[in-house]
Amino acid sequence: MHRPPTAETEVAEELAAVRPGLVAGYTAALPGARAAVLSRLWRALAHEPLPWIAGREAAAGELVLRLRDGRRLSGPPADPYRTGSPVTAVRCAGREYGDPARLMTALAVPGAESFAGELGHSVASLALSRAGRGAPAPEWPGNGWEWEQRVVDGHPFHPGCRSRPGFSVAEQLAYAPEHGPVVTLRRVAVPAGECLVSGDWPAALRDAGRLLLPVHPWQAAHVLKGADEDGGPGLDAHPLMSLRTLAVPGGPHVKTALSARLTSSVRDISVASVAASATLSAFGEGLAARCEGLLHITRTLAAASAHSPDLAAVLRESPDRYGADGERVVPVAALATTTLPGSAGWTARFARLALRVGLRLLELGVALEAHGQNLLVVLSAAGEPVRLVYRDLADLRISPARLARHGVPVPGLPDRMVTDDVAVLRRKLFGSLVAGALAQTAGSGPALRDALAAAVRELPRTPDLVALCEEPLPAKALTLMRLAPKGSGDRWARLPNPLRP
Repeated sequence: MHRPPTAETEVAEELAAVRPGLVAGYTAALPGARAAVLSRLWRALAHEPLPWIAGREAAAGELVLRLRDGRRLSGPPADPYRTGSPVTAVRCAGREYGDPARLMTALAVPGAESFAGELGHSVASLALSRAGRGAPAPEWPGNGWEWEQRVVDGHPFHPGCRSRPGFSVAEQLAYAPEHGPVVTLRRVAVPAGECLVSGDWPAALRDAGRLLLPVHPWQAAHVLKGADEDGGPGLDAHPLMSLRTLAVPGGPHVKTALSARLTSSVRDISVASVAASATLSAFGEGLAARCEGLLHITRTLAAASAHSPDLAAVLRESPDRYGADGERVVPVAALATTTLPGSAGWTARFARLALRVGLRLLELGVALEAHGQNLLVVLSAAGEPVRLVYRDLADLRISPARLARHGVPVPGLPDRMVTDDVAVLRRKLFGSLVAGALAQTAGSGPALRDALAAAVRELPRTPDLVALCEEPLPAKALTLMRLAPKGSGDRWARLPNPLRP
């Protein structure tokens, strides 16, 4: 019986045509990539509120899930904060599955067919990423973009950690950060009168009454067909973790619209976010000033949109500018790629710094989305965490009531950013910072517990800190969100609190 081609075989065939020297490495990387994606999927099955799971129980050293249709799904115990120890197989109705796409197909729950396709693509792209990484980088790179390109495996908890539908193998090799390319951004010329501009759009990107909008070459080829690219030579830049944001050497970071689904989201730039960018940037600077020198927020230098989420760009400061001589500014997601001094003690010191800043801002009325990509840490020459840098303010949540109590004016921002709901504010911060950035850095539940326990003893006991210490820890239910109908919004899991026995 003929099996239809899988994402793995399709990538192998494309790779043989465009980079045959990587085929052997790609093939060798496939088992590890399957296990890495399966481990993320198993974590989701073990902890997310999936409606077709009736119950969970420990039995004979395993975790057993009871499905509502009577089947049983079993596998190893699932630490929701562990980033290592990949799961190589789980069993469903007595059959063993080591391929996450085939497991999801066998589950046959609503949304499973399309999600299985994403999982297959995630496995294939992850194997390609692992095969394509070049020679080992220096232990302590000097440039921020070099740190970012060391993050090969993508999101530590999302099963779609490397899902890049719509990208050919050649395009992944040409544009994905882990492959280390230099990407030439196109300049699309748009009459200035047809653009919305926020901030001071630079003279170097203006020409005879036109704005020259930096455009990702994938976007130019697949979405903006026929757009006027007569904007002069392109901009050479290094792609960062998000793929659609790139660092121009000696210049800004350029966030481009990229109308493809990467991991979970389509990466365009809304008109509303462009309109609010200057206001939000000024607000962020004011926030940083209230954090005793422990926080920098990268300024948005300018943003422009041709009144379309598909044709827009944001120019932002490079976080590197906030590191003094001898210091390095490192995205939290990249910390796992190097050896940290003092190990567990280092993680506790970093947790104390991050929680001090995050809880201070939450008390003021601002919840950061401080996951491992948005949050960076400034390391001293000895490798100690001394300050934080935060970038990309578009997903903050802001409480007018809390701001008013502290005499902080409420800026004019999109309605989706504004809420006084305490649960929403805490979910935003705790779900990104604690269940995300700190869990990723710690690498396991026990290590996270130790780091948090040491950190919280030295922090003011506010109601927010009490909630962090005593309530289940919120985390985005990433698999539930992918299986839910389009437009369902954020869904949340309640993870066991590592500080509770």
